[in-house]
Amino acid sequence: MTDMTRPTRVLIADLIGLAFDADGQPDPSEARAYIEGIEGCSFHFGPAPETREGRADPARVEFYYCPNVSTREELLSLCAGNAYDALIAAATFIPTECQFDLGGVRIGAGTGNMGSESWGGGNGLGGVAPLMNTPGINSRATAQMVWKALMTAIPDLPFDTLHDRVAKGTFDTGRHLRDFPTSKLEGQKLAVIGYGNIGREVAKLGKAFNMDVSIYARPRHKAWIETEGFTYAATIEEAAASANALSVHLGLGPMDTDRGVPANTGLINANVLSVMAPGAVLINFDRGELVDATALGAALASGQIGQAIIDADVFVSEETGAVTGPMAPYLPLLEKHEDKLCLLPHAAADTDHPTRVAGAKQAVDQILSVIRERVAVNAVGDLPDGFTGRSIVPAGVGAIPLERFVSILETSGGEALKSLVSDLHTNLERFSALDAETASGLMGDLNRLRSLMNALGLEGPMKT
Repeated sequence: MTDMTRPTRVLIADLIGLAFDADGQPDPSEARAYIEGIEGCSFHFGPAPETREGRADPARVEFYYCPNVSTREELLSLCAGNAYDALIAAATFIPTECQFDLGGVRIGAGTGNMGSESWGGGNGLGGVAPLMNTPGINSRATAQMVWKALMTAIPDLPFDTLHDRVAKGTFDTGRHLRDFPTSKLEGQKLAVIGYGNIGREVAKLGKAFNMDVSIYARPRHKAWIETEGFTYAATIEEAAASANALSVHLGLGPMDTDRGVPANTGLINANVLSVMAPGAVLINFDRGELVDATALGAALASGQIGQAIIDADVFVSEETGAVTGPMAPYLPLLEKHEDKLCLLPHAAADTDHPTRVAGAKQAVDQILSVIRERVAVNAVGDLPDGFTGRSIVPAGVGAIPLERFVSILETSGGEALKSLVSDLHTNLERFSALDAETASGLMGDLNRLRSLMNALGLEGPMKT
């Protein structure tokens, strides 16, 4: 009898390792070893063979690594005839016509590049297969790159210039230091637009530098934002008012059918820019479309915005050299504002090796969960019939799932918390007799409690 099953095929369409091997090539060996260590799974370099008969067998899963295929034409050819059952991708834009009937995972949070009709496009609204992402995997890497960008603009101490003059013996601290005034971040206002995983990590860094952090988010987040020591803003303009820096982390949102573009397109507009502090810094490491490039050009010209750092996708035709993608509207601004504008190719979230490997491993687990258990982990948009869902994020990033909270309380973490809280309660009762020993004990308990909560990942809101 003919065997009517075949291995399930998964296309890996992006790099899953950014460290380099002996030949100078990005090395996927860590993720490859992870895949090959799972029962029934195998890893292959290059595309799958053409022969494709029978139904997909969830017990046998073959991963095909094709990170250098990126153009629409290449992807349509690679995926012709429903060649693959599932997909793992990061930055590569997946055309609508490419089908993956069992599901897809985007390594990272935003799924705007996951255009397959199998799950209804980048918002996952429709289709026969679930769309998933890996939220939180690259949140800290992205937030730290945002902070690196901010630190290039504020404080504004010219390290290279000062080093050069010191090295050449042309700088005297007593005579020349006054020519290089700078400013500290402490006390300045940071506006964070969005309270997702990345926005919250950026806000935490702002608080670490003693900035005044104002966050715009949905009203349901207000209580949690305030418990974390941030200021809640009901509107974007309220958050941006007198801000010395603004960082946007909202995502594109659902499609606006009236305008024919995602709902958040151009959300950072002339009104928002006009209420910021004169000479403020604008950072967009989210989606290029979120900022109105025309309004930004006018704000740079007037000096209302002193520096803008944009990290957005950019695509260049090998045949014509034509530049397309979300970065394209910003390029004309360079002619007049090159000294005020820094443009990056959407590199902040995707070029950290440990982050990419961790994301790839999680994506593999998610694909196998869908294929073998019909469980969609971190589903985006609609969940097709026959699937159940659950969510995971790294400890300490984003909201805390109830099951994780309960698990911590039921294990040794819960016992440690009970012990510390008991000590804290005892010292608080003794505090009526104020003395140095009691005060020292109380402060020690408070610090230990905070450190333990950080170690257990008990930061931020509960997931509802």
